[in-house]
Amino acid sequence: MTILVTGATGNTGRHVVAELLRRGRSVRALTRDPSKASVPAGAEVVGGDHNDPSTVSFDGVTGLHITVTKGVAESGPALVKRAVAAGVERITILWGGYVGPAELAVADSGVTWTRLEPQEFMSNALDWREDIAADGVVRGPFPTVLSAVAHEGDIGAVAAAALVEDGHHEAAYTISGPEPLTLPERIAILAKALGRDLPYAETTREQAKAKLLGQGVSEADAEYVVGWHEAPPVEAYTPVDTIARVLGRPPRTFADWAAENARRF
Repeated sequence: MTILVTGATGNTGRHVVAELLRRGRSVRALTRDPSKASVPAGAEVVGGDHNDPSTVSFDGVTGLHITVTKGVAESGPALVKRAVAAGVERITILWGGYVGPAELAVADSGVTWTRLEPQEFMSNALDWREDIAADGVVRGPFPTVLSAVAHEGDIGAVAAAALVEDGHHEAAYTISGPEPLTLPERIAILAKALGRDLPYAETTREQAKAKLLGQGVSEADAEYVVGWHEAPPVEAYTPVDTIARVLGRPPRTFADWAAENARRF
């Protein structure tokens, strides 16, 4: 059984690859530029762009993991159609924040499928690196808003389980971390892991949106992102037991994530 992982070099995709390899599976890691790809040893790196399904080969592939990015939201149906026609029997899909064309195509594919629905990733904290490098002060809005951020490694492990185990067909798994935390609380946890002070400075909603616009994010997408963080859905701050049920262990904490990733700061 060979499993193709799209988004294999991303924050979650690389964990899907690693977990499948740990389970002894044959893994193909899809990337636009294999010469620059950094994936766990043991995976077969193949070229292709999941935004352009015609570039993706499913020869010998029986399992598929899809990470929905902005482009895949629209190209997903064609990708799924090619995969099923080639003999793919099982698909997991990491949603793009809502059930869109790609997610619907998977649900209508006629093969075994599982949808992963995390709300916010712990790895979003990597966005703080620019502030930390500049003056050591982490900036952001909405200091009282809670989020039960999920470890991307746990997301990858749930995907791997669904790809190789029975019992996950037609499941839409909300995935969370074990505790709801505010932004200042997460910053304090990271500061402890780094062994240094990391002051927090509150910014306004307008400043947060302007920062995204300055990074090239569209007006509509910037408004969506800021609005989500200002008033997240209840699923974003309510811990659930998905990881414990699927993996038989508790989810990793933000303190775990901070210790694992301290060197990246």
